Amino acid sequence: MKRVVIKKRSITVARHKTSISLEDEFWDSLQAIAAEREETIAELIAGIDTDRRSANLSCAIRLFILHYYQHRLDQQRTTIAPADPDPSNPIEHGAH
Repeated sequence: MKRVVIKKRSITVARHKTSISLEDEFWDSLQAIAAEREETIAELIAGIDTDRRSANLSCAIRLFILHYYQHRLDQQRTTIAPADPDPSNPIEHGAH
């Protein structure tokens, strides 16, 4: 089993230097989301910081990443969900 390592990283958010403790997997996800949104890590974290409801920024970042990927998964499910069956198509109604 791979050991989980939490790394402390320093970053400037809204002109204030702060440190964030995140696992590498969360940091990698944060970088990927920032790149997808064409933002810097600092810009993305500043937005998370502004919207957070948690006292802890690292926790807010983890929750943001979780919600981000949950939303994408929900969108994928909606996009690939089959349409209502066509009543005129005998194959879709199990007729042979």
